[in-house]
Amino acid sequence: MSIQGGWPTQAKLAWLQQILVERFGHAFVVQRTGSDTLRLASHEANGTIFFDSLETAFCQFHSDIPCAEWDAAAEDWLPILGKPLPAPTVSQLAFPLVDKVGDNYFIHYDILGLTYWMLSRKEEVGRTDLDEHGRFPATSSHAFKYDYLERPIVDEWLHILGQVIQRQWPGIQLKQHRFSMKVSHDVDHTSRYAFCRPKQLLRRMAGDGLLRRHWGDTLRAPWIWVTTKHILHPRDPYNTFDWLMDLSDRHGLTSAFYFMTGVTDAGKDGNYDFDHPTTRYLMRRIHKRGHEIGLHPSFNTYLDPQSLMAEADKLRCAMVEEGIEQTGIGGRMHYLRWTQPITLRSWVQSGMAYDSTLSYADRPGFRCGTCHEYPAFDPVVDEQLGLRIRPLIAMECSVLADQYMALADAEMAHEKLLQLKTACKHVGGHFTLLWHNSELTTPERKELYESVVAT
Repeated sequence: MSIQGGWPTQAKLAWLQQILVERFGHAFVVQRTGSDTLRLASHEANGTIFFDSLETAFCQFHSDIPCAEWDAAAEDWLPILGKPLPAPTVSQLAFPLVDKVGDNYFIHYDILGLTYWMLSRKEEVGRTDLDEHGRFPATSSHAFKYDYLERPIVDEWLHILGQVIQRQWPGIQLKQHRFSMKVSHDVDHTSRYAFCRPKQLLRRMAGDGLLRRHWGDTLRAPWIWVTTKHILHPRDPYNTFDWLMDLSDRHGLTSAFYFMTGVTDAGKDGNYDFDHPTTRYLMRRIHKRGHEIGLHPSFNTYLDPQSLMAEADKLRCAMVEEGIEQTGIGGRMHYLRWTQPITLRSWVQSGMAYDSTLSYADRPGFRCGTCHEYPAFDPVVDEQLGLRIRPLIAMECSVLADQYMALADAEMAHEKLLQLKTACKHVGGHFTLLWHNSELTTPERKELYESVVAT
């Protein structure tokens, strides 16, 4: 694998300038002034902010960086979450960490290097410590090892930088961000019964009746299987689409539904036909109600750019055929499968507007260290890309599934999800939540989802 450049390069600095524009609403200049110093300057005011402790570890592909902790409040800075900040570094932190010398401020920690390392997911490139689905797991990450996965560490440090900027240039008005919630639904299955093979239908009926005691669903299953021709049956357990849109409408949200258009693993991908009349009707209904259509690429596309592009093209063609117009199409990888930067570049080549895959399957939290959307960067070829990254903060399976956190108690699950949502509120970001339409089959699950959305 060819690695272009270290930390920092001009391409990285140009990308970071864009990050700062989006975060602060002001075009700062970021330049390298020596072997281990960056300067942050403004065209509109005198003085400079220097970063004089650049961290070379932030250009490496591993998770072995030690981690210190900085008590911002002890130095008269406001930690936005009210806690000391995790500080990945191979060096001992200076005291004070931020000080003023003459007309300039000096920050003795590489905030911009940390921002690059976390947002580019450089930590994950070339990793072999993967799970059974080929995914880089949370438990292998630096954030999990040092217990900051559930904190938006980049947003916390940029909040400190914002305070330094305001002290250095009091006349500059920094952009204020408002919290929002983004809900999305990976459509792995449109129906519990309609598209089953006969033996599969019998097995599902037996499981629903004998194991889960869902006798009503079991008795309706044959009728649903026979009669689903043009629209989904209203009593199908997986047909929660209108319920989800009704709830989003009540709370001023837009639901995004990501559809599978292809199959690369029959055992892992959805069992519905994307071209079936029920799927096309469902897409038209979602669009008519003002919600979003997106792409959910099949299981093996994360390492297959050509297949991903073909599935994206199929979705675009279907949207044209059904009269569905959107300003851009985004989506999320099936099983949250992601290999950096191969999957990233596949999204770019497929002409997608944004991706919302980047959370870990085994734990919820801030995989990218942020809950703000940002422009993608390829850390291997050292290039900003024409794709937006919308970090996923929580998937319901990560919290509820037995193989992950297994918080079967609704109160505990609610508390965990609200904890993450509250952190997003504090930093004015987006709480991006994935809840599958097929994971709302009980009143308890619906009540849990509704409580998280409404609170």
